[in-house]
Amino acid sequence: MATASPNAKQEAHELIDSMAPSQVTAVVGLLKVMLDPVDRAIASAPIDDEPEGEAERQAVAASKAWMAEHPGRGISFEDLLSEFGVTAEELRHGQDAA
Repeated sequence: MATASPNAKQEAHELIDSMAPSQVTAVVGLLKVMLDPVDRAIASAPIDDEPEGEAERQAVAASKAWMAEHPGRGISFEDLLSEFGVTAEELRHGQDAA
C-alpha cells in the first residue's frame, strides 16, 4: 500500500472537517471498505460468468417446485443465521458475532 505524503493526509483531514455529518459517514464507510482486506478481495473478484450447468438448472427447478408445494415450510433467514451464530441485527450493523 502506498504511503500518503503528510500534505495529502492534512488535505484529507481538512476536507473531512468541512463535510456535513452525512458526508463524513459515507467517507468513513468508504475508508473501512478500502482498508478491509476481505472487502477489497470481494470488490476485485471476477464476475461469476460461468454458464449454469444442466445439473444446477435441475436443482434450482426442484427447489422452486418444493417451495411451491410446501409454502411457508422453508428455513427462515433468522434460523439460517443462527446456524452460523449471527443475529440479523449483527448482520445489519456489521458486528462480529462473539
